[in-house]
Amino acid sequence: MLDKLEALLQKYEHLEKELSDPELVSKDHKRWLELTKEHASLSETVETYRQYKQKKQALAEAREIIAEKADPELVELAKEEAGTLEEQLEELEQRLKMLLLPKDPNDEKNVIMEIRGGAGGEEAALFAMEIFKMYSRYAEARRWKTEILDAHYTDIGGIKEIIFVIEGKGAYSRLKFESGVHRVQRVPATESGGRIHTSTVTVAVLPEAEEVEVEINPNDLRIDLFCATGPGGQSVNTTQSAVRITHLPTGIVVSCQDEKSQLKNREKAMRVLRSRLYEKLQAEQQAELAAERRSQVGTGERSERIRTYNFPQSRVTDHRIGLTTHRLDEILNGDLDEIIDNLITADQVARLARME
Repeated sequence: MLDKLEALLQKYEHLEKELSDPELVSKDHKRWLELTKEHASLSETVETYRQYKQKKQALAEAREIIAEKADPELVELAKEEAGTLEEQLEELEQRLKMLLLPKDPNDEKNVIMEIRGGAGGEEAALFAMEIFKMYSRYAEARRWKTEILDAHYTDIGGIKEIIFVIEGKGAYSRLKFESGVHRVQRVPATESGGRIHTSTVTVAVLPEAEEVEVEINPNDLRIDLFCATGPGGQSVNTTQSAVRITHLPTGIVVSCQDEKSQLKNREKAMRVLRSRLYEKLQAEQQAELAAERRSQVGTGERSERIRTYNFPQSRVTDHRIGLTTHRLDEILNGDLDEIIDNLITADQVARLARME
C-alpha cells in the first residue's frame, strides 16, 4: 500500500509542476483540463498520505525520546503523544485503504431511473408515485435536476411506469444501490376493510451513457410513431408525437410520449436506449465477476427485494445491510442520506475485506 501511495504522491507532484506552466492553458487547453481533473482526483488521497507521513515521523521521534529515558517527565509526555499518534495513524490507514479502493467509473454520471408498479395493482401504482416523489425530493435537496423522460399514469394518481433522469455531480454514486424491489406494507386507500396489504415497486438505476460510450448504428433501429395517450389509455392528442424505438440486435424497446414534440421525444428515447445498452454491455463484461458482485451490497438486480416500508409501524428496513429506522415520513420526504451512507460504507467494507 505504501509503495502505491508513494507512486501517487510522485505523480501528484509531477502534475503540480506541469500545471504551474503558465503557457499550458493557452497552448493546450484540453490537456490543461485533463491534468486539472486528474490533479483534483488525487488531492484527497495525497493530502491524507502526507498527514500519515507526518504523524509517522512524529511517532518515530516520540519513540526515540522514550528509548533514551533521559528525562522522566519528557518520557511521560512522549508516551502520551505516542498513544495519540498511534490511534490517529490507525484511522488514517483505514481512510487511505478506502481512498485506494478502485473507483467506479460511473460514479460521477447522471442517472436514469425507471420505476414501475409491481404486485398490488392500483396500490402498487400509488406507491410508485410516492417512491418517485421520494427521489425527486432527495434530488432537490442536493440541488440536482430531475427531468421526466416518459410516464404512464393511472386514473387515480398512480404510476404504472415512469422513466426520469437525475442530473448532478455524483448522482450515480449516491443512487446506484437503489435498484431492486421496494415493498410497502399498509392499508391501501382503495381498501375499505382496513386490512394491511403488501405491494411492490421495482426500481432500476442506470448510469446515463454518453454518445461516445455507446455506438448505435442507425440501421439497427426501428422507429415507430404513434399518438400519445393519457391516464387510462385516453388519447390526449391526434398528432403522432410519441416515439417508440426498437434496437433490433438486442430487442430493447424504448418509448417516449412526454413531450408534444416528436423530435424531443425521440431525443429522450435515445438517452434511455443508450443507457440500457450501456447497462447491458457492463453486465456482459461483469458476468465473469458474478461471484464478486453477489458478495457486494446488492447486485442491482431488479428482482432483488431490497427494502420494506411498513406504514403501521412507521418503519423502513433495508434487508441487504439489516438497517431498520422508524423515520418513514422523513425518508419518503427525501431524507435518504442515513440509508445511502450506510449502504456505501457496507460496500466499502465488503470490498476492503476482499482486498485483505
